[in-house]
Amino acid sequence: MRPAPIRIVGAGSALGGSFMLWGMMCLPRQSCPGAVNDLRATTGACAARRHVQVAKPMRRHPPCRSLSDIAMTVDDTAFRTRRISWMPWTATAADIKAPAHRRRCDDLVRHAGAKIDPTAFVADGAVVLCDTLCLGARSWIAAQALLRGDLAFGDDCSVNPYACLSGKITIGNDVRIASHATLVGFDHGTQQTDVPIRSQPLVSQGIDIGDDVWIGANAVVLDGARIGNGAVIAAGAVVRGHIPAMAVAGGVPARVLKMRTNAASPPQIAAPDGALDRLNRTVTAQWPDVLAACRTQQGGYLSCDASGTPRPALRHLCDAIEIAAACDGLDMLPDKPQAIDTLIRAQDPVSGLFPDPDRPPTKGGALRDDPIALYNVLAVEGALRCLGCTPAYRVQAVELDAADLCAWLEALPWHDNAWGAGATVDAIATAAHLNARHSGGARTPEVLFGWLALNVDQATGLWGPATGDQGALLAVNGFYRLTRGSYAQFGRPVPCPKAAIDTVLANYRAYNGFHGATETACNLLDTIHPLWLCLRQCDHRRQEAETIARDLIARVASMWQTGRGIAFANGHPPGLQGTEMWLSVVHTAASVLGQPDAFAFRPRGIHKLAPRPLT
Repeated sequence: MRPAPIRIVGAGSALGGSFMLWGMMCLPRQSCPGAVNDLRATTGACAARRHVQVAKPMRRHPPCRSLSDIAMTVDDTAFRTRRISWMPWTATAADIKAPAHRRRCDDLVRHAGAKIDPTAFVADGAVVLCDTLCLGARSWIAAQALLRGDLAFGDDCSVNPYACLSGKITIGNDVRIASHATLVGFDHGTQQTDVPIRSQPLVSQGIDIGDDVWIGANAVVLDGARIGNGAVIAAGAVVRGHIPAMAVAGGVPARVLKMRTNAASPPQIAAPDGALDRLNRTVTAQWPDVLAACRTQQGGYLSCDASGTPRPALRHLCDAIEIAAACDGLDMLPDKPQAIDTLIRAQDPVSGLFPDPDRPPTKGGALRDDPIALYNVLAVEGALRCLGCTPAYRVQAVELDAADLCAWLEALPWHDNAWGAGATVDAIATAAHLNARHSGGARTPEVLFGWLALNVDQATGLWGPATGDQGALLAVNGFYRLTRGSYAQFGRPVPCPKAAIDTVLANYRAYNGFHGATETACNLLDTIHPLWLCLRQCDHRRQEAETIARDLIARVASMWQTGRGIAFANGHPPGLQGTEMWLSVVHTAASVLGQPDAFAFRPRGIHKLAPRPLT
């Protein structure tokens, strides 16, 4: 058979020659001789009728593809597929909409409880075995990443190859998780020594990661960790506890190495959302309402104590006076003469201590063993000072010779209740300061400071060791009570400020920054005051302390309940004690930041920061 004539535009040209050669190669094998002559004839005819052929466009045949070309195309496709799997941020909209990817997402919806944004991408080879998964817009999971448990990602997040995320983890927006990072939002029970760990129940606090966080390669984030917005976790770090916003943390265990700062921006004392300004306005306008809500018809005050139970107490009157004085509102305090009389009459004339008439001490016991009578030395003395008065009697209970005072100090429960021991020193020091201001007196301060200097733990900077069940909590709280009445009040330097700062910050991290059940005014005041006190002597880890101070200001601003103040502890009703202590936390935090006058509440009694002159 003869092939149809081939039309070539411009015979004799390179293009025509190419088509001629192609046509010869494609002729049927059995008709080659005649076909070649026909082709030559047709070519010549085309040359003669060139003007006719131009009028009809030529149909071009696709070029032949060699086996090497085909193999190259296959390799390019495979390479791009691998690239997208291991670098999912290179995926295009077409890749995300591709049938294979949509099938993967549908499988995850059915088998992993997934909610995947249409713009998110899960690479082929990612191991997703979640109970629930939420993947926000433009978030990517790379090949060989392992995801288990209950995971929630915000928008624009990425999980790199070989990262492992397990348990309960909540992740904000713009979070980067590098290769080989491990996040474990659960823990094995280990309390029972007679039961294998594998047989003990799992516990989970979960992991909470804010926005714009970068977790470096090989970092480990443990259960209970809280990582603030803008934080950077260095490669290889082990995070347990709270990492503040904008911190760069590294090491094992991780601690803040520095803070991310913008040199073009002026330093801010409060949170970026103006938390301190809002709290200033709220406290200034509503503190009289807080006092009125707790005032009884008999002229006293009924409020919640640290247990969360409303009950009458001498301390409530002191707190009311402290709040009014700190807000420059003593003129608005009702019946000041009655308040002064109540406080002065509460003092025991023999010991000089202040037992609470509503909560009398145990019969037969020494009054100095009653913690309320000891605490009221601080509370009543501070309230009377706000009112321009002083107690009627010296505190004879602390005027002991050196041997007796040292015996009292050594008998305190330093090993199992360093907080209680520190509280007693707080009262002893305040009573000694009060006596010295009145009319001189015994050499109690010299003996007290000598004993404290000889008994401080130079490794931790504290008095009293950690306990098995609570770690350093009681020792840190005891440090606050001890140093407030002694070193802070007398204006003396603490013995080991850097070691104390390290221990206080480690305790703060160990308790995840005191959120939830441990979020009490006591725990946070007992953190920020020691930092303030020690930073007066050095700049050790100042940036970390300042970050905690900013966090506290923002946190307390969110705690205020309209017209009622702040609760002492999470879940308690608000009251006078919680309000006075939390506002003192904010004042101390502002002082850590170098701006004590930025907050309208300025303590003048028990929580006054400036040393008190003896004359």
